[in-house]
Amino acid sequence: MKVKTRGFDKDKKKLLKKKRDALGPVRKRFCRFCADKLGSIDYKDIKRLGVFITEKGKINSSRFSGNCAKHQRIIRELINKARFLSLIPYVR
Repeated sequence: MKVKTRGFDKDKKKLLKKKRDALGPVRKRFCRFCADKLGSIDYKDIKRLGVFITEKGKINSSRFSGNCAKHQRIIRELINKARFLSLIPYVR
């Protein structure tokens, strides 16, 4: 009697690798604020903060936005401050 193990079969791993290869090389995301060496980010700059908010009003994670942890925390605080002051809506 053969017991099935949990996990991927070798064939499934090969298929996943082929799919990844078909998409092309993966581009490394970078923090815009570290790259541009911006001194400060302001909560009144709505256009810049709006890039990091989804259509539903959620704050994008650092995986999607490409920010480093330090700047992601700053952006979160600034978005919450702008929402509190009614500069940015909570829900779009």
